[in-house]
Amino acid sequence: MWNKILDWFGFGSHAHGGGEHGHDHHDDHRHSHGVIDATIATTDRGIWAVKWSFVILAVTAAMQIGVVAISGSVALLADTIHNVADATTAIPLWIAFVLARRKPSKTFTYGLGRVEDLAGIIIVAIILFSALFAGYEAVHRLINPQPVTNLGWLTAAGIVGFIGNEVVAVFRIRVGREINSAALIADGFHARTDGLTSLAVVAGAIGVWFGFPLADPIVGLLITIATFGIVWQSARSVLTRMLDGVEPEIVDEIEHAAIHVSGVSKVVEAKARWLGHKLHVDVLILVDDSLLLAEANAISGRLEQELFAHIPALSVATVRFVSPETRGNHHAPEPFLVDGKLANGLLEIVDTDAGERMRLRVSRHVQGMQASVNIQRPDGYIEHIALNPVNDDHHFLQSAVAPEEPHEFDAVLQLASKALTEELPFRMVEPEGHHH
Repeated sequence: MWNKILDWFGFGSHAHGGGEHGHDHHDDHRHSHGVIDATIATTDRGIWAVKWSFVILAVTAAMQIGVVAISGSVALLADTIHNVADATTAIPLWIAFVLARRKPSKTFTYGLGRVEDLAGIIIVAIILFSALFAGYEAVHRLINPQPVTNLGWLTAAGIVGFIGNEVVAVFRIRVGREINSAALIADGFHARTDGLTSLAVVAGAIGVWFGFPLADPIVGLLITIATFGIVWQSARSVLTRMLDGVEPEIVDEIEHAAIHVSGVSKVVEAKARWLGHKLHVDVLILVDDSLLLAEANAISGRLEQELFAHIPALSVATVRFVSPETRGNHHAPEPFLVDGKLANGLLEIVDTDAGERMRLRVSRHVQGMQASVNIQRPDGYIEHIALNPVNDDHHFLQSAVAPEEPHEFDAVLQLASKALTEELPFRMVEPEGHHH
C-alpha cells in the first residue's frame, strides 16, 4: 500500500518508467518545476502534451476565479494564482516557436531563439507580482479577519482544482512514457503534487465551516509560499540560460558520447549554450597527430552523430581538434596551409619529447617527394631544415632539429620529386606576447 502511494506521487520504482532506452543515465535528468524543458520541445507529441496541459489548467483557473469573486477566499485566490503560474510557463515556449521560424538575418545571425528567455523573465515577473499580491491578501486577512462565504462553492472549486491537476498529471505522465521524456513525466508528478494545494483549499473551507475563520488565510499563505518556490526555480532556470549556463548533465552527455567514438583520445574542452529551446555545442577533442585530414573528419562526423543521438535538444555541434604536441605549444606560430602541385597538407612548429620540431603532414603528395624549408635570417643567412619521413610514413615528415629562434620569419617550402620541383613561400609570425 505504501509503495503504491509513493508511486502515485512519483517516488516509486516506476516513477520514470516507460519505453526502452539505451542510456539509463537519461532517467536522472533533473527538472525544475514550472519550467518547460527543452527536451519536451523536440517532439510533436511533447508539444501537443504541453498545449493541452495549458488548456486544462487555464480552464481550471478560469472556473476558480469566479468562485474567488463570490467567496472572498484568499486560499482559493492563492491556489488560482498557483494554477495560472503552472499554465503560463508554456507561453515562452510558444513565443519562441513562432519567432524561431524566422530565418536568421544579418542583424540576428543566430535567429530569435533568445526571445524565449525574455518572455520567461516577463512570466516570472507576472507570477512574482501575483504571489506577492496573494501573500499580502493572506497576511491582511490574518490581521483583519473577514467572513468567507459560499463555502459549498469554495469546496467545489477546490475539488475542481484537484481534478484539473490530476487530469494534467495523468496526461503528462502517460505521454511522457510514450515519448520516453523524463522531464514530461516529472512535470506530471509535480502536477499531481499541486493537486494537494487545491485540496488544502477544501481543508480551509472545512475549517471555516467548523468555526475557525483563520483557516482560510493560513491555507492561502501556505499556497503562496509554494508559489514562491515556482518563482525561484523558474527565475533561476531563465537567468542561468540568459547567462549561457547549461545543466551539468549536458556536459556529462558530451563526454559520454565521445566514449563511443574510436579515435577520440580525450575531450579537452566541452562548451554548450542554449538559444531558446535549441542547444549549440562546441567540443575540442584530443586526437592522434599522425591522422590525415580525411581520417580526422571521419572522427568528427562520428562524434557529431553520437552527440545528436545522446542530446535530443541539440541543434548545432562544432567539433575541433588538437594533437598531443600542439596542445601545449601556445607560443607556436600559426601553421602554414600547403596547397601546391606536389602536395597538400599542413606545415607547423610543434613540441615533441625531443623538443621543438618543424613538421609537415600531407594528405596528398606525389610519389618519392622530398621536402625541406629554407628560412631567411638576418644578414642574408639561410637556415636549411630538412624534413624526413617519420617511421617511413611519407605522409608525416619532420625535422631532426629545432628551428632557431625567433620563430618569426620569411621562408620557402621546397618540394621535389624526380624532375619536378616546387617552391612555396610563406611567413610565420609568433603570437602577441611571445616575441623574442
